[in-house]
Amino acid sequence: MSAPPLPVAKGEEILSLLPGMANRHGLVAGATGTGKTVTLRVLAERLSRIGVPVFLADVKGDLSGMALAAEPDEKMLERVKRLGATLDPAGTPVVFWDVFGEQGHPLRATVSEMGPVLLSRMLDLNDVQEGVLSLAFKIADDDGLLLLDLKDLRALLAHVAERAGELQRTHGNVSPASVGAIQRQLLTLEQQGADRFFGEPALDLGDLLEVDGRGEGLVNVLAADKLLLSPRLYSTFLLWLLSELYEHLPEVGDVEKPRLVFFFDEAHLLFRDAPRALLEKVEQVVRLVRSKGVGVFFVTQNPLDVPETVLGQLGNRVQHALRAFTPRDQKAVRTAAETFRQNPKLDAAAAITELGVGEALVSLLDPKGTPTMVERAFVLPPRSRLAPLTPDERKRVMRGSPAKGKYDEPVDRESAFERLRARAAERVAEEPSPRTRGRAAEPRSEIADTLGSMAKSVARSAGTQIGRELVRGLLGSLFGSGRRR
Repeated sequence: MSAPPLPVAKGEEILSLLPGMANRHGLVAGATGTGKTVTLRVLAERLSRIGVPVFLADVKGDLSGMALAAEPDEKMLERVKRLGATLDPAGTPVVFWDVFGEQGHPLRATVSEMGPVLLSRMLDLNDVQEGVLSLAFKIADDDGLLLLDLKDLRALLAHVAERAGELQRTHGNVSPASVGAIQRQLLTLEQQGADRFFGEPALDLGDLLEVDGRGEGLVNVLAADKLLLSPRLYSTFLLWLLSELYEHLPEVGDVEKPRLVFFFDEAHLLFRDAPRALLEKVEQVVRLVRSKGVGVFFVTQNPLDVPETVLGQLGNRVQHALRAFTPRDQKAVRTAAETFRQNPKLDAAAAITELGVGEALVSLLDPKGTPTMVERAFVLPPRSRLAPLTPDERKRVMRGSPAKGKYDEPVDRESAFERLRARAAERVAEEPSPRTRGRAAEPRSEIADTLGSMAKSVARSAGTQIGRELVRGLLGSLFGSGRRR
């Protein structure tokens, strides 16, 4: 039995998303306060009810209420009556995730899984620095060094700096200044909380593809209100997750319903200042992940935020109101109107500036994969509670989560940091310093082993007050208590 159509909005008639077309991707756009978040919620609820898991980012902290049934007030009941719809309040099976481990289960990835390309994007490295980072990853592969967390990467970079002369003969110049710049960016990233994202146990993608005991798809809600304060970390993390799904899921072709639908909120952060190589990667992943049974919906304020090569792949469109005060705004209105299949009964460009809250221009794919003519419609009300959960309610949901206990405690197994530290200790034991004059050399502290070269490279490039303060902090760590957090 095929999955039923999913009612999304009501115009002259009910407009429905066909489950078999949900992996043809989509766009939800509109100015702030026009109803994008409610539209995202409605789509997620409808997909979950037919057994499709969903992953979405809660950028404003107001999607947690999806776990509980709606508590309709007079205004909502009036809207339901006006649309001739039924409400049927119900919560959805929600799993909360949080990179920082505060409002959900910790969500981690290893440094190796992230890879040098995406990590360079996260660190905002230039081409030369990205080349050094790629070389470091190659050396880790050649030497069998596991890169799990940031201390592994820092130790590896110090190792690369020590071998710069040797590597220059086979891999080209390895500038201490480049290594130092990468180390400084890692420190900045760590201060933003990324040290809690990199490590183990890493996310098992299978946990995002589960259904509950009633056959409803799990709605995986990423707490992103704090993560959004680090926009490069946010956008690179979501791109990594999408890339991992593409890399690891088998081909399924056209399906009755998707295996997962991925909502990329604040999508403009992904494309802002992105280099051409990264945009090509996004375009490739979006184009090909469809055959893995994964649908991607970009949620953003302005359709111009999405490059044309990606925009052309988004078949299902829900366009909320746009403001047309500036030339760029007016261009966005024209662009949004022109991308719809025109309806002779509707002036789409004029309507976009007139839409009320919760109202949208809607064009969804028909059974042949052809966009329907654009229609003006009201998005149907959600079944779940609009108000966010209280902290106690969130804790109750997490206690019953299928991921409970699997990710909550970090694991720190032997990896590059420990291996390189052991090698350094062996070298010190075998080759005592000449200054000891025959006495046994004292082993260096474990922090000095891993951060010594890093401090030197930072010192050589520390020409500013910030650089001097960094050096003082690093040297204080080297010659202070010697404890490693």
